[in-house]
Amino acid sequence: MIPKPNIRPAWFVLLLLMAFILVFSLAKTSESNLDVRFKPDQDNPPKIAYTKVKNAKENENCFKCHGQSKYHYENAESKKIVTKRMYSEVIIKREDFYISNHREFKCTDCHSEDYNTFPHPGNLRMEAKANCIDCHGGDEKYAKFEFEKIDTAFMESVHSQKHSEDFTCWMCHNPHTYKINARTTENLKETITYDNLICLNCHGDITRYQLLTDKQRPNLINKHDWLPNQASHFTNVRCIECHARNEDTLIVAHHIVPKNLAVRKCESCHAKNSILYASLYKYQVQENIQKKGLLKGLILSETATIGPDQNNNLNLISFIIIGLTLFVITIHAFLRLQKNS
Repeated sequence: MIPKPNIRPAWFVLLLLMAFILVFSLAKTSESNLDVRFKPDQDNPPKIAYTKVKNAKENENCFKCHGQSKYHYENAESKKIVTKRMYSEVIIKREDFYISNHREFKCTDCHSEDYNTFPHPGNLRMEAKANCIDCHGGDEKYAKFEFEKIDTAFMESVHSQKHSEDFTCWMCHNPHTYKINARTTENLKETITYDNLICLNCHGDITRYQLLTDKQRPNLINKHDWLPNQASHFTNVRCIECHARNEDTLIVAHHIVPKNLAVRKCESCHAKNSILYASLYKYQVQENIQKKGLLKGLILSETATIGPDQNNNLNLISFIIIGLTLFVITIHAFLRLQKNS
């Protein structure tokens, strides 16, 4: 009599695999839900108690005019209250300033004390503006950001080489609204959007673009017509991944290269040694490991998948699971055969 094969162990192994997949999915979903629950709503940011922020009371002398679209003053001759429109380029929203990195500064920390008088003296428009390195250079508190290296990279970039002193840090980073936390967030989409909007602030705005050059602003869609799935690339990859030289020690590249040196090869990103792992994903993976530990940081990362070899760690874990499963099935089959022989 030939014994019938016992297929129950195979079903048992399959159930174990399904259970593992289910637990993995639930863990990721649970963590995602926690992120949504405890992270502030980006579309409806929490109201800031402005008065509790350092120097807010003094800064209100500036915000009462520069914080809205119109301002009022008394005409010294007629004694009448005059209402005027505020120029859009000098309007600073309180809600943006008080969630920025410079929220505890006094306006006069960067601007002349003479701005305390109204009307402002016309010659103040000519005052020199401090750059990042003027305050942060040599400061041990901010050493981890390596401002000196950033300054060196920027000076070598096409922005600095073509525009010289006219192109300063503030052309890209508004000192009144700049938030470095938007670049180090675990939400990769937010990081990509934030960085790309910095580029589009000039390259997508003809009025700002022509402040630096008389050349016609290029049509970005037409210039990138060689790129397949444009919309997907524009929303999932930062401009600087292709248009900047990667600096391994810097969080964000500042050496913008000439357009003829920009990355145009698909395999640069869609390959095992993707340039994205050395730039866009590098900080996020490191941050996830620090916050969640090695296992969760690697497995539950929200890093987007790029190319045929997206995540070597997940591949390794998959091979281990498959290998162990095959090993268990082989040993079990061998023992069953030994028992029935």
